[in-house]
Amino acid sequence: MTTVDARRAAPPAPAIARRSASGLVPAALWGGAAAVLALWWTDTGSVVGTAGWLTGAGRIAGLLCGYACAVLVGLMARVPLLERRIGSDRVARWHAMAGRYTVCLLVAHVALILAGYAAQDRVSLWHETTNVVLNYPDMLKATAGTAVLLTVGITSARAARRRTSYEFWYYVHLLTYAAVFLAFFHQLTLGEELNGKPVATAAWYALYLGVAALVLWFRVLVPVRLNRRHRLRVESVRAEAPGVYSVVVRGRHLDELGARPGQFFRWRFLGDGLGRTSTPYSLSAPPRPDLLRITVKALGDHSAAVARLRPGTRVWAEGPYGSLTADRATSHRSLLIAAGVGVTPLRALFETLPGEVTLLYRAHSVQDLALGGELEEIARRRGARVLYALNGPGGTRPHITAQWLRTTFPGLRGHDVYLCGPHGFARDVYGALRAAGVPDRRIHHESFEL
Repeated sequence: MTTVDARRAAPPAPAIARRSASGLVPAALWGGAAAVLALWWTDTGSVVGTAGWLTGAGRIAGLLCGYACAVLVGLMARVPLLERRIGSDRVARWHAMAGRYTVCLLVAHVALILAGYAAQDRVSLWHETTNVVLNYPDMLKATAGTAVLLTVGITSARAARRRTSYEFWYYVHLLTYAAVFLAFFHQLTLGEELNGKPVATAAWYALYLGVAALVLWFRVLVPVRLNRRHRLRVESVRAEAPGVYSVVVRGRHLDELGARPGQFFRWRFLGDGLGRTSTPYSLSAPPRPDLLRITVKALGDHSAAVARLRPGTRVWAEGPYGSLTADRATSHRSLLIAAGVGVTPLRALFETLPGEVTLLYRAHSVQDLALGGELEEIARRRGARVLYALNGPGGTRPHITAQWLRTTFPGLRGHDVYLCGPHGFARDVYGALRAAGVPDRRIHHESFEL
């Protein structure tokens, strides 16, 4: 471990309580699911026989699947209230969970409905399937939507994600919109709970049109306005460590963005073949009225190509997103724990968080310490500490255990801890922090792995 101590102590700041809607939003979503089930309940009399039970279960699964599709798309809309007050990582986990529920409900709906219809008509499952797909209204579109949604679900599975590029996954994932659109119409023409029932149909239209409006506004119109207003271009690119580069972006009136240290944007560089993909990168320095900076590690095709960006390249950005900001703080003492390129949002926080601040930076070697010189300069200037957890001789990894944390950081339980790094590292350190007695509400972390 290498430690830099400063003599001056920054003045403590009052604790800032974080207001969160993280409990209200799931309650509202489950409440919506209950309302959807009420549609089936009020429209259904007695359920008789095997065919009736299969068909009834299929109708329930179909209604819930239709509702889950709307929720799935709504969570993709990047609504600022959710992104900033709840956190992008939590919203991403909700989206992933909604995706799994949607696919499971879709499979259950298809299997149960077809089995119920086949039992009712006393025909084979294959005969009933071809009859439904070819002869029922809007079923060809619904079948195409089902195939697309299943493809999205398969490619979003963790095992598949590891074997595909981010760019491939990104574009396949966008097909969710097409799948929901294709499947929407058969819900109205064939859904007994909606067909011929004006109030229920109006509510269903309101749900889907409301979600579509959110996507149109926050994913299309707001970014168009942002980029027309601020005219972002690459100012410079600088190497920070092996495979790590900082990109400085210049624009107009950037203070109007309301970006905070610790937040991120989704970036699309319109040059060198990078414009096809929008990728999240955190700000690695406090935003200025004319400049933003990100620091990127070459981990894939897109991030590796960032090193080749030329000054003047146009930039398309969406954001700011994320809630890993000073608003989360509940104490005047903060511990920032970073690993690898996860130091980027914490470097911006290290400069701006009020109170007593310590940064622990995990890296393989001194050469891998991106932004290390800046961190030490900030520590000297504001009276903070930087500690490096580097590999020992022979590549032995340091163990960040609960006991080591308690010994190294006296009064750790009273600290706010900001954590950013690879998924495995963050998981292990989170466990050590909890074992060291740090309350969950004081551990602040955002991850973009679904």
